[in-house]
Amino acid sequence: MELPAASPRDQVQSVGRSLSGRSKRRDAIEIAVAYALIMAVEWTPRPLQRVLWLVAAVGLVVIVWRSFDGWQAMGFRATDFLRSLGIAAAALALAAVAIALAARMHTLHVPDGLLAFFVTYCAYALWAGVQQFLLQGVFLLRFLRLIPRPSAAALTASVLFATAHLPNPILTPITFIWGFAACLLFLHYRNIYPLMIAHAILGITVAVTIPGPVDHNMRVGLGYLRYDPHRQVHRTYHLAQP
Repeated sequence: MELPAASPRDQVQSVGRSLSGRSKRRDAIEIAVAYALIMAVEWTPRPLQRVLWLVAAVGLVVIVWRSFDGWQAMGFRATDFLRSLGIAAAALALAAVAIALAARMHTLHVPDGLLAFFVTYCAYALWAGVQQFLLQGVFLLRFLRLIPRPSAAALTASVLFATAHLPNPILTPITFIWGFAACLLFLHYRNIYPLMIAHAILGITVAVTIPGPVDHNMRVGLGYLRYDPHRQVHRTYHLAQP
């Protein structure tokens, strides 16, 4: 018996469901691949780690390029920038309190002179911006399409962000708290620039207020486990350095 032909409306709905399912599968796969690439870099010893750095960087670029959400959606926009600058101001206030406490406890360590400070932490500030983009532009946007509740998507993204800083006992809880707050603020303002600035401020604050032997120079993964305080003279900010 011949089945009746589907109506145009049914065909459109069917195609829509197919595209939606395919899009969610792609989002899930991209999250898994991006996270696996990051973890592979963190937990791989040198010299193979240097190769994986390049592989991970290229892989993340390909993921963003193939599923490009648009600069506006990723928070690169002027709208609400001034209104959201309070985020950076709050980070500065928190940094001031932490620095004052560290000075009182004699744990504050900063480079001598403004130029030395800039040279020491310029690269880290850029890396902080990249991390913030990965959190919001790669993971959060995809979790928002996979998880119905935005707050649950923000929580999931922040958990993933924090676990990427294991087994560092200082950075893991800090990045969870900051990651969740940053995701919620991003959902409110949809502007990533103040979050990048705040991330850099808070990260540098951790660097200058917590002694290197305590947080292992802010290392994560295998680099944290292989940290040798007797061999470390200057702070380093690699994602994972054995």
